[in-house]
Amino acid sequence: MTASGSVVYGPATRTHSLHVRAARVLERNWTGTSTVPSHGLYPHQWSWDSAFIAIGLRHLSPLRAQTELETLLDAQWDDGRIPHIVFNPSVPLDAYFPSPDFWRSSTAGRAAGAPRTVQTSGIVQPPVHALAAWLVHRADPGLSRSRGFLARVYPRLAAWHRYLLHRRDLGGGSLASVVHPWEQGMDNSPCWDAPLARITPAPARSFRRADLDHGAAEDRPTDLDYGRYVRLATDYRDRGYADGASSFAVEDPSFNALLIASEHALAQIAEELGAAGTARHARAERLTAALVERLWDPAAGLFLCRDVTTGELIPERGVSGLVPLLLPDLPREVTAGLLRTLGGAHFGLGDSTRLVPSYDLLGEAFDPHRYWRGPAWFNTSWLVERGLRTHGERDRADALRTEALELAAATDFAEYVDPYTGEACGATGFSWTAALTLDLLHTGPGDVVSPTALRTFAQAT
Repeated sequence: MTASGSVVYGPATRTHSLHVRAARVLERNWTGTSTVPSHGLYPHQWSWDSAFIAIGLRHLSPLRAQTELETLLDAQWDDGRIPHIVFNPSVPLDAYFPSPDFWRSSTAGRAAGAPRTVQTSGIVQPPVHALAAWLVHRADPGLSRSRGFLARVYPRLAAWHRYLLHRRDLGGGSLASVVHPWEQGMDNSPCWDAPLARITPAPARSFRRADLDHGAAEDRPTDLDYGRYVRLATDYRDRGYADGASSFAVEDPSFNALLIASEHALAQIAEELGAAGTARHARAERLTAALVERLWDPAAGLFLCRDVTTGELIPERGVSGLVPLLLPDLPREVTAGLLRTLGGAHFGLGDSTRLVPSYDLLGEAFDPHRYWRGPAWFNTSWLVERGLRTHGERDRADALRTEALELAAATDFAEYVDPYTGEACGATGFSWTAALTLDLLHTGPGDVVSPTALRTFAQAT
């Protein structure tokens, strides 16, 4: 530990070098009001990316971290949803698909209260935002209070949670459903294959994939998958982005675990603002119980997705099913099962894999390079690392942290990596990889999170 109290990872010079390199990535990707994930592949603002980016930016500039979240929330719809993309009008339409002229948010989303002054998509992404806002506040409480940061973002975050808990409870079991694979963030996970198989794809001639200009086709979703994504998004748009009639609706464990973690964070924010947080903590505990009741599969040893249309669990093991380790109130047997699965043959962490693979190593669809069908991502490994600390697994968390930092440095902050070899895949100079590298550098391996309350986690980091 340095004289200033910051935790050192390895030799001080190595830590400083990695810090500087990560900071440069975020500086290059900063637009003046927000941070793009990658200028080539993702040239706009993405919702859950910005939450992770803000968590890292708090170590460089708490003001910029606050601005990152404020810019995103300025694009919130009146019904409470935070759109998954906020489009930069200076970026050419053909630089990314689906572009603003596909989503038509200001017209197709008028009934749902889409903003008129900015173009957005009409779907959402995982609700990491309240947790990010609380951690950003904790980085510099004086600045946050002087700017009224929490007072301004709290009502927007509360509206966001209301939208998810009411409009998206499509299965009637208190959990939020996603209505498009892009909403869950793990775009082409094999967990979506069964419900997606019911979707008639849009004709290939009806769209042009801009992503293939920046990535190898063998690493990206297939044209068939993309056709189904486009069909789902088109149908949702043409219904005015109204919820409740989607042909694709899935209760996902990661999405809901992040909602629960953020509900705990909202309770902390409420208490900071002088209100009671008891009701929100209680709601988070009820949601944790619903998550276990509806999505925990003891035989699989992790949480599974539920297809709301059929009512059945989807028998595919994805990293999403491990993310609930973040939650402090899991039953002991559930936590023990998750820890066994994480280190077992299906994910191999600490044995055969360096970071947490996005999909079951033994699954028929496993591919170590194809997007979310096997590669390891830094944000999900960061979430699992936090979860390990939450449940007192310090040594395992330290080992995962070390691997994440080494691979971030070796791959120039790659978007994702081969889980076995650590080979870089996708874009490099990727913003959330750089941001979460900073967070791992500055929180340190000795920060043990109390298993009894998520607020201890928030305060410790």
